Amino acid sequence: MSKRKIKVKGNPMTLVGKELKVGEKAPDFSALTKDLKPFGLKNMEGKYKLISIMTSVDTGVCELQGIRFNEEAKSLKNTITVTITMDLPFALSRYCANKEIDTAITLSDHKDASFGENYGFLIEELRLLNRGIVIIDKDNIVQYVEHVEENTDHPDYDKALEVIKSLDS
Repeated sequence: MSKRKIKVKGNPMTLVGKELKVGEKAPDFSALTKDLKPFGLKNMEGKYKLISIMTSVDTGVCELQGIRFNEEAKSLKNTITVTITMDLPFALSRYCANKEIDTAITLSDHKDASFGENYGFLIEELRLLNRGIVIIDKDNIVQYVEHVEENTDHPDYDKALEVIKSLDS
């Protein structure tokens, strides 16, 4: 298990788990839908995957990130858009209802931190996920990985969208 440094509100924190690299086979994971059903990579077979990783739907930047990718998901062909946090499934349900999140699939990694550890987004000191984006092709090969260095910053939406759209052109 590798350890890397990021910041949360300027404070140094440690990311744990496997550091995912472009060109690698994406590892499986197990998270929960807002309906408490298990969900993992196998549920997205044969599709491009845009995974938006957020710390909590109860923060401003995360709220905007979730809304942005939900809207973008409406125009992405052959792509499943997933938002994953450590929030409880019940909080995700409330968030989706309040913000009209109806296209992106929202997942909770709270139970096992399976995604956080397998994809290297778990913040050791907080047991939360670092903000970022992962794009995986139809063959489950990682095409793009972004870990924001300062957790309160937005990810590079435009770069991620450029990569996902180039896969389906």
